[in-house]
Amino acid sequence: MHELQRSRRLFVIAEKLPLAGIGIVITRPAAQAQALVELIRDQGGSPIAFPAMEILDVADPARLHALIDRLHSFDIAIFVSPNAAAKGMGAVRARAQLPPSLKVLAIGAGTARELTRHGVRSVIVPTQRFDSEALLELPELASAKDRRIIIFRGEGGRALLGDTLAARGAAVEYAECYRRVKPERDVGPLLEAWQREKVHAVVATSSEGLRNLHDMLGAAGQRYLESTPLFVPHPRIASTARELGLSSVVLAQPLDAGIVAALVQHFAACR
Repeated sequence: MHELQRSRRLFVIAEKLPLAGIGIVITRPAAQAQALVELIRDQGGSPIAFPAMEILDVADPARLHALIDRLHSFDIAIFVSPNAAAKGMGAVRARAQLPPSLKVLAIGAGTARELTRHGVRSVIVPTQRFDSEALLELPELASAKDRRIIIFRGEGGRALLGDTLAARGAAVEYAECYRRVKPERDVGPLLEAWQREKVHAVVATSSEGLRNLHDMLGAAGQRYLESTPLFVPHPRIASTARELGLSSVVLAQPLDAGIVAALVQHFAACR
């Protein structure tokens, strides 16, 4: 009887949580999704992991290794994503240490946390927005003339940051330390969850991941996606969603906490 009463109490508590009964598709790469998954569960939600992107090592690391071997020649190192921090610092620590004189900049708080996890201290990070535009507003990059800057990024990343720094007179080199690929996944279980009305929201935290998801779903899944609220943490991803014909887009504040807050607010208004 005691266990039955306890189970009933737990059920009542769960029912009162703001995301109780809400199924939320998480499209992040598996290695990066856990923190968001746990936050959603803490609010009573049911996260549905469906990674729409895989992060792999570069096929030929020779150039990356050569750049790491001469890190001492750079003034500033920029890491443009948590993936860049994880893969980049993994490659660095396998061969060397960051020179003490090297200034380290991160595009956002998540990237800074990943750098800290790899033992990097005194990371410089924007405080308001977390994108290339915000990085370029930092005092450390405002006067870039004759500065030697290395940018850790994935293969084929955005050119805005490097091009702008080069235009300011910096010598810029890219340390491409990972590659993004579209996973080969069975979408059947996800489509079945949609059909059973178990999917109530989708979270996409990159434009490329959103495009991959749209492509992976096919025509039938795209119709489900079009009718499901999509939560994104950046206007650029919202713009990609509109290009794909998605109109039910909720722009959340950055970071996992901002995404979860947007989910809670949205579904509180729907109840």
